[in-house]
Amino acid sequence: MMTLRTMLGRIGAQEDLNFLLTNRLPRRLATRAMGRISRIEQPLVREASIGLWRLFCDVDLSDAKAARFPSLHAAFVRELRPGARPLDPDPSVLVSPSDAILGAHGTVAAGQVLQVKGSPYRLADLVADEGLARSHEGCAYATLRLTAGMYHRFHAPADLRVESVRHLWGDTWNVNPIALKRVEALFCRNERGVIRARLSDGAAMTLVPVAAILVAGLRLGFLPEGGDLRATGGRVLPCDARLARGAEMGWFEHGSTIVVLAPPGYTLAPGLREGARLRMGQGLLRAPGR
Repeated sequence: MMTLRTMLGRIGAQEDLNFLLTNRLPRRLATRAMGRISRIEQPLVREASIGLWRLFCDVDLSDAKAARFPSLHAAFVRELRPGARPLDPDPSVLVSPSDAILGAHGTVAAGQVLQVKGSPYRLADLVADEGLARSHEGCAYATLRLTAGMYHRFHAPADLRVESVRHLWGDTWNVNPIALKRVEALFCRNERGVIRARLSDGAAMTLVPVAAILVAGLRLGFLPEGGDLRATGGRVLPCDARLARGAEMGWFEHGSTIVVLAPPGYTLAPGLREGARLRMGQGLLRAPGR
């Protein structure tokens, strides 16, 4: 007898229907509604919403710091218990800033990176800064996709100093593989942040967290403004936040994507390939000569 989970899986496998259900509804309205509903702490609403989330998504709460959550939102942005994500012991390796599925990766060439195979987009359009894009020419990049059930906080991939943050308004397209194949330059269309940082050896790197449908916000805990990027009006925020490797940087309030732009010479850690599931702290990019 077919279970409800199996039926949902079959629906998800039908690309046309999946794309219609997740992208042709009023995305902003759905996102605002989800943001409100997810914060309701009334017990019946809380239990029903968390139950539906766990039914539709592959959710593992066994490594969460808390045993129970006052709302669906609290479960989305849960913290982990200490030691749940050990860091790669090699300090020269940039670790994955989040739990994720590895997407397109490679080297920035002619100012372009790949969204999926055969679908390039301009890096300058992603970061809204021609100079910053040029500075990453020839550098490694990796695209990390967070699914709806994953741990949603992201962390420093190395000891670093954040130099600036900028919020870029945009749409809320779904960032699942189906949408990535069908919507040109999708990451450049969605709401996102641009985090410019410098490693302890002085090398520059950039992290671009990209929001998606049902994301009620992107928060950066190290900002003195309290992390409300939407209130900054898109201006560049100078910063001098020093974060240790593995320290929390911020969180999505639903699944999304992080584009990691590494310094020159970094390469993908051995054994990784597109589609690999990563955990925060796992080795992602290897330093030159290692």
